[in-house]
Amino acid sequence: MPRPGRPRPPRIGWKAATAALTLTLSLALSFAGAGQAQAADVNNARNAGFESGLGNWTCSAGSGTTISSPVHGGSAALKATPAGQDNAQCTQTVEVAPNSTYTLSAWVQGGYTYLGATGTGTTDVSTWTPDTAAWKQLSTTFTTGASTTSVTVYLHGWYGQAAYFADDVSVFGPDAGGGGDPAPTVPSAPAGPSVTATTSSSVSLSWNSVPGATGYNVYRDGTKVAAVTGTSATVTGLAASTSYSFQVTATNAAGESAKSAAVTATTAATGGGGGGTGLPKHAVTGYWQNFNNGATVQRISDVPASYDIIAVAFADATATPGGVTFNLDSAGLGGYTADQFKADIKAKQAAGKKVVVSVGGQNGTVSVSDSASAANFANSLYSLMQTYGFDGVDIDLENGLNATYMSQALRTLSQKAGSSLIITMAPQTIDMQSTSAGYFQTALNIKDILTVVNTQYYNSGSMLGCDGKVYSQGSVDFLTALACIQLEGGLAPSQVGLGLPASPSGAGSGYVSPTVVDNALDCLTKAANCGTFKPSRTYPDLRGAMTWSTNWDASSGNAWSNAVGAHVHALP
Repeated sequence: MPRPGRPRPPRIGWKAATAALTLTLSLALSFAGAGQAQAADVNNARNAGFESGLGNWTCSAGSGTTISSPVHGGSAALKATPAGQDNAQCTQTVEVAPNSTYTLSAWVQGGYTYLGATGTGTTDVSTWTPDTAAWKQLSTTFTTGASTTSVTVYLHGWYGQAAYFADDVSVFGPDAGGGGDPAPTVPSAPAGPSVTATTSSSVSLSWNSVPGATGYNVYRDGTKVAAVTGTSATVTGLAASTSYSFQVTATNAAGESAKSAAVTATTAATGGGGGGTGLPKHAVTGYWQNFNNGATVQRISDVPASYDIIAVAFADATATPGGVTFNLDSAGLGGYTADQFKADIKAKQAAGKKVVVSVGGQNGTVSVSDSASAANFANSLYSLMQTYGFDGVDIDLENGLNATYMSQALRTLSQKAGSSLIITMAPQTIDMQSTSAGYFQTALNIKDILTVVNTQYYNSGSMLGCDGKVYSQGSVDFLTALACIQLEGGLAPSQVGLGLPASPSGAGSGYVSPTVVDNALDCLTKAANCGTFKPSRTYPDLRGAMTWSTNWDASSGNAWSNAVGAHVHALP
């Protein structure tokens, strides 16, 4: 969500969509086409572990350097820092053999990271990952053309985003005379398999990464049911109240490991999720601005009754890691006092509404990266709930989050606040493209206490839908095909909402008319008013919609809430 004083930068568009498309296709194809490695296969990349500094590598605008920590293997790794007009691209020309297939991989950490190859002579490839706090392996394959003897391999981040780290790059395939890094061996079995979430029809799993692995296979009762590149997966299509056994193997070009230890999970009796009580089946969320940025200045009492959840934007980070506080902008809001603010919250609650405090926004950075900061986050939020009467928290962190410790923090908060706690989330579209992304993983980790995820379907450019096609923002197809990713990725329909700006002034791009929002809701809940994308099934329990903001809505005569609010509440 935009904060005052700084225009929202354009978000990742067609390049990210292309990268996301490649990633999803590689997930879908898995490693079905990969056989046993040939004796002559080698890693054709030079200085693949950056042990010789930046030798053989060229980084744009002086963005790259080598560091001794963090590293994935050896004693060095690459650190590349994007700037506002530079994506920190580091490249190497690698000798390859014509008419040959290669597996390109690298271990990455930090900000948005892209890996790809150009000049293949056939189809150039790329893959990517959003922010990741731990080392994660990116992998894809390419085939060279009949006259191709070299390709350009690249790593890059994204403009103005956090630095990324990379290590142990591999271009594994037939020896073209320029490589020399050792061939991979069959990886060891994954350790630490665990069940992270269950519903009536799905089980979410995670496990430890395995050095040298390029992918993982998931087995249910001895049958392979999924192939992924990350260290988590959600197995769907399961029967309710049923016990299942799961094992995981690690794979690379040399073969497949032995199976991990088995973990058992029993699916729930009914479909899930919740968090909070007293909300209608279909609900509307609106962000209320605790600042004046040109939109109508409101008090909480001014927010229309069509909003079921009011997210107060925003809490502020403190000097304590993970700590947050809230400072009412009384001056900017025309003298609105803290006592009036608290009284208005109570009045909304008496009318059956929920008021939560939102953490983050475009410029808001709260770091929850270890157990201590997770505890600080939970404790400070609970203190705000007691001080102001908030019903819970909204997570709107747009600079990445650590799924492990954010999940820990929210569970601690839930233990303090009890079953009435409201937890909402407002990730950007790119944060919900894959279940391995930090935001998506957090949502799955806390599914049993989560109220709703209102993905921001704006400031996005083009993105990938659940059918593997790329859609441009501003259409019914964009909303329905992207929401389908969450609906089929493990969240309950009651935990999925569509987030849109209330007016063209509310976002840099992606505004759609209330009619488009209503049509998307109809398409997802009852297969009516769809565009070219038709979901494979309907989701009548879809939670509803969200908007930025109630203030921008008021500036437009409440046109958004009058139309969308009424439509959401009329859904069956």
